[in-house]
Amino acid sequence: MPHTGVWYTAAMTRQLYDAIAQAQQLPAADQADLAEMVRAFVAARTVEPIPLTPEEAAAIDEGLAQAERGEFATDEEVDALLNRPWA
Repeated sequence: MPHTGVWYTAAMTRQLYDAIAQAQQLPAADQADLAEMVRAFVAARTVEPIPLTPEEAAAIDEGLAQAERGEFATDEEVDALLNRPWA
């Protein structure tokens, strides 16, 4: 059963409260679309990070150590990698 009226909690900003009140005036199909957009918006911000494997963590640590030592690829090395034919 759909909720009637708009509720306001301390966790909801007045701006969000007002937007929900406006959305209640939309046709049902538009409300459904908006609900899906909100769900996608929230999901994109609440995704848990994917844990690194020990090998990935070690590769990142080595890359950071190389950067600290000033060890960077030359322009020629980067060009060779970027212009390599990919099979």
